[in-house]
Amino acid sequence: YHVPQGVGDIVMIQSDHTGAVDILSAELETADLLGEQRKAQPPPLAPPTMWTTEKTKEFKAKIGKEKNGRMVVKRGEVVTVRVPTHPHGKCICWEFATDDYDIGFGVYFDWTTVTSTAITVQDEEEEEEIEGLAPVGDVERGSKSYLRNRYGEIMPVYRRNSHREVQAGSHEYPGEGIYLLKFDNSYSLLRNKTLFFHVYYT
Repeated sequence: YHVPQGVGDIVMIQSDHTGAVDILSAELETADLLGEQRKAQPPPLAPPTMWTTEKTKEFKAKIGKEKNGRMVVKRGEVVTVRVPTHPHGKCICWEFATDDYDIGFGVYFDWTTVTSTAITVQDEEEEEEIEGLAPVGDVERGSKSYLRNRYGEIMPVYRRNSHREVQAGSHEYPGEGIYLLKFDNSYSLLRNKTLFFHVYYT
């Protein structure tokens, strides 16, 4: 639709699905902008397959020996493990457990071109570069995530009893991109969490 626009006006487009708002310059045609927004929206993502196992001691003993199988998520911190899709893979798999206390966990997908198959870890400060990906809300009831353009939500962040059972899951590749596995300890003001995790593809 056409609306009268003056110099310096802006167009705000809000998603009915996520509530995210994009502010756009009125110097461009409104119809073109709406068309671009539709093209930029990623397709919906299928939910993951999830399960748990009770062999936490055995899992932590095995993974603790691996080079990058153990890390500390500090109190009040969110850590993101970035796992690119692999050209020889069709599915990502993950397993994790913690010592003594639970942790929040969620999975997102970045529809971007993969330039390296290296798995990387980012803390909350580094992640601020990714606009609008920080989950907000109650980790016990599931976070609400405000995602922009190239990001999709596979599973919102929820607190997991990873100190009692090994949390595991898998997800079929929706296409090329990077999985973002979020470990959220932002609700804990006093306790760091020791995390044991293993990520692989099939």
